[in-house]
Amino acid sequence: MRVLLKNGTLIDYKTNTFEKYDVLLENEKIAKIEKDIQDEADKILDCTSLYIMPGMIDMHCHLREPGFEHKETIETGSKSAVVGGFTTICPMPNTKPTPDNIETLKFIINEAKRVNLCNVLPYASVTKGEKGEELVNFEELKNAGAIAFSDDGMPVVNSRTMREAIIKADSLNTFVSSHCEEKSVSQGAINRGKIADELGVEGVLPEAEEIMAAREIVISETNNVRAHICHISTKTTKNMVRDAKKRGVKITCETCPHYFSLTVNDVLESGVNAKMNPPLREEKDRIAIIEGLKEGTIDAIITDHAPHTEEEKNKGLATAPNGIIGFETALPCEIMNLVDTGDISYLDLVKLTSYNPAKLLKIDRGTIEVGKIADITIFSPDEKYIYTKDKIVSKSKNSPFIGKELKGKVKYTIVNGNIVYQEKY
Repeated sequence: MRVLLKNGTLIDYKTNTFEKYDVLLENEKIAKIEKDIQDEADKILDCTSLYIMPGMIDMHCHLREPGFEHKETIETGSKSAVVGGFTTICPMPNTKPTPDNIETLKFIINEAKRVNLCNVLPYASVTKGEKGEELVNFEELKNAGAIAFSDDGMPVVNSRTMREAIIKADSLNTFVSSHCEEKSVSQGAINRGKIADELGVEGVLPEAEEIMAAREIVISETNNVRAHICHISTKTTKNMVRDAKKRGVKITCETCPHYFSLTVNDVLESGVNAKMNPPLREEKDRIAIIEGLKEGTIDAIITDHAPHTEEEKNKGLATAPNGIIGFETALPCEIMNLVDTGDISYLDLVKLTSYNPAKLLKIDRGTIEVGKIADITIFSPDEKYIYTKDKIVSKSKNSPFIGKELKGKVKYTIVNGNIVYQEKY
């Protein structure tokens, strides 16, 4: 199978490319990158006015299967991911049962292969049942296909256990992704402050994230091992990671589009669809997250795609589950709130969404070069549209962006040389 991409603007961070090129795909690999390719092809895609970038990689999402298929499945989540331009996704292990064993991990891997839309690289849990007590068999699960380890959603409270986990993962050339939440100060529905008071709900202290982030930095620095901090949301966390990196600490981190696109004020308009964990913060924090992306403190942008049914979300702000869907709105949020504002370039965007995630995960992806696997996202950077509920592909519809005008539309998603998504005109 030969696919020829004609007249598009190629963006590749590794090769510092941002100009018009044709790209020829043959079978699963990139065969040619030239100014004017005249080779015959089975399919020719006219990419005039479109941008061609390495397939986006989401190293932190939730597919809910097994156990919570009423929210999302591996199939519906994969469909949503490719519509959003993601070619590789890494689901977190807060399923039922938890992938703390080979059988459950293999179920996820095999179901993803059956669906055959995007690369699905699952995390295994850090502790058995995500209970924070007994460590899983890291080596066994890594050999069975776990991309890394996390108890996301359930922080590992015991510092001795977390220290052992981080050191063990590092010795196996992988990592622990830490959901930083100090439970003793994390009670509440949204960020503590004026909006929480106005709505009459308990507010979450920012220290809930910051205290545990500081712990992971200490473990990383003291033991000279790599640790990774999930979805950072506060100015203080960003500053701690920045300062640690300056000292040479092997700490890495990620953030989500909602932390640089929204603030706690958006809860007034979107209600439960703007409730997540960590919660949306203040404007000073949103600005700090953008600064962290610009200066290189924050390594990657992830979605934390977290589907919930409308029935679950309609329980009210105090008791509704945390999380929003994110696959289908990530790229528009990045274009509108980072690139269009002049904070980062499109090359930087590719670095944060493709190149760096591939490096962090140690997978041979994230670049468009001859001989590499053809995982590619093709999008219109300028197309505007209203994001409506009926257009959502995810099984769940919990998004604060419903009814909003978005800019930036994925036109094609190509995985292993195959066109797995093409926008229907």
